[in-house]
This record gives sequence, structure tokens and C-alpha cells, in this order.
Amino acid sequence: MPGRFFLTRPIAEIARFLGVTDRVEGQTPRRNIQPGQDVIVLTGDGLTAMRWGMIPVGRVNARGRPVMETIINARSETVFDKSAFDGIGRAIIPVDGWYEWTGEKRRKTAWRITAKDGSPLLFAAITDSWEAPGGQRVDQVAAVTCEPNADVEPIHHRMGVLLEARDAQGWLHGTEDEAQGLARPWPEGRLAIEEADDVDWSAA
Repeated sequence: MPGRFFLTRPIAEIARFLGVTDRVEGQTPRRNIQPGQDVIVLTGDGLTAMRWGMIPVGRVNARGRPVMETIINARSETVFDKSAFDGIGRAIIPVDGWYEWTGEKRRKTAWRITAKDGSPLLFAAITDSWEAPGGQRVDQVAAVTCEPNADVEPIHHRMGVLLEARDAQGWLHGTEDEAQGLARPWPEGRLAIEEADDVDWSAA
């Protein structure tokens, strides 16, 4: 499941791929997008920037207890029936790819995952808004995950739900049942995975 994203192609190219107007300003290519930072997302209103990571203030779990941890990924199997996700919106995170890690803490290997055909990858996501102290509104997003396909399984037990471009509107505007039907592993053989030994993990 995505721990970090990267998006190095121009936002205008992403907009053309999605068939929308580019209204996002001040976003530069990044090789290391971390939780807590802004990511570009597609909502029903077009492209915008949101904070990656949902601070679930006021949300409770199935036992009625407050959800404390910041949510960067949400399980597709429960995202539509957990009280912690009541009132969420849906969005898509378009990226060039994401990173995963394997190995022990001090001997971890980073892996870069992209589409074999070089096209953007579209992650299904959920959104929420948090009113920060002082009244500032923070729009937040979390990726939706599912079981891994055969490409990803050797390096992680979960993967992000990836959408075909033709299914983007169905995820954004479809019923919960329709959206749930799209939350499945990406077809095998369409991802390229290579060791990412050229990334400065301290930089954005």
C-alpha cells in the first residue's frame, strides 16, 4: 500500500490524460511525496491539492471509541461500512508511481512501482475536511487499498486500488456498490517494479 508517491510529469499532462482543466498552481514535479504533504487529486470539481493523511477529529470506530491515528490508507473492504468514514467524499490521486520497502529496518530495500506502458496511475481515494485551530479548513485525502496482485505480492501484502481512466467517473460519482466493485487488485503484468536506489529520501 502506498507509503510514498512520486509525480514528476507536468500537471498539465495529467489534466490532459484525465480530460479536465488544469487549475492547480504552484505544484512542481516531486520524486518523494510523503504523508502529511499535499498531493494533487481529482474530485468532482476538477484537480486540486489536498493534504495526504486524514486527521479523524471527532470520528469513532465501531466500538464508539475515538480514532486517534492519522489515516493515510483505508481498506477497501471496510471503507464504506466503518463509522470512522461516515460522510467521506471520493477522489482520485494521479501519480507516476509509488514506493514500497522490503527487508529489515537497517537493511531495507526501496522499490519503485510504475505502469509498464508509462501512463499515469490513478489511485482510488477518499476525502474529508478538518477544521484546524483558528478556523482554517484543511482538505484531506487517503488512498484506498486492496489485496495485492501477483506483481506486488512479493514486496507487500496490500496495494492501492488502481483505476482505469474509463472508471474514474464511476469512482467519483457512482453508488457505493459501484465504487466497491472497482476496488479490486490491478490486473497482473501491467506494473514495472525496480529497485529505487537513486532517491534522496530526505528531499521532496
